[in-house]
Amino acid sequence: MEAAKKAAGCTAIDRHVKNNQIIGIGSGSTIVPAVQRLAERVKQENLEVKCVPTSFQANQLIVENGLYLTDLSRNPKLDVAFDGADEVDESLNLIKGGGGCLTQEKIVASCADTFIVVADERKDSKHFGQQWKRGVPVEVIPMAYSPVMLAMRGLGLTPVLRMAKEKAGPVVTDNGNFIIDFQFGNVENWEELNREVVMIPGVVETGLFINMASEVIFGKPDGSTYTRKKGN
Repeated sequence: MEAAKKAAGCTAIDRHVKNNQIIGIGSGSTIVPAVQRLAERVKQENLEVKCVPTSFQANQLIVENGLYLTDLSRNPKLDVAFDGADEVDESLNLIKGGGGCLTQEKIVASCADTFIVVADERKDSKHFGQQWKRGVPVEVIPMAYSPVMLAMRGLGLTPVLRMAKEKAGPVVTDNGNFIIDFQFGNVENWEELNREVVMIPGVVETGLFINMASEVIFGKPDGSTYTRKKGN
């Protein structure tokens, strides 16, 4: 699916990047070709843009491609942010956080006038859980993970503490927190569920991005793309 990821990323950069913008740079494999294309355009067109990362990975990607690195303390208002998604439903709601960067991703996306999602077509679903089977990630304060899981079960969810694969113990986020992934049944109102989970003491943020995406660009293996926009 590398051709699909490249097509989505390049289309997003060519369509939405202009001179003198402050740009949010997300995380994940789909963002890599997008940042490479951004670096090409900056060099070819002599663009002046500043980039705000959502994670350590995004920070390194910006630096390695020779782009101007800044942060939200210097630039709290962004023109546009680009990020991937683990799944996109028919209302353009997102599940994010499979890579563990959900809180910083949501903060950066919320600061942008326009939030553009790039993904391969496998992430396009009618409803959550159709394609993505690993549940909804939730970042939690380490001392609270057990009571948070208990509260989630009270909401009818099935939570699992995400464990690391290359070391003993849980996955630790860039913020020093744990991640709980919860499975779900039939959910009628994702906005309400998101609010209920966020209100559990110890929860930092969820991987549910509700009504945040302005546009999602999906790449196909043949190098073509299709777009779904908010309100369409």
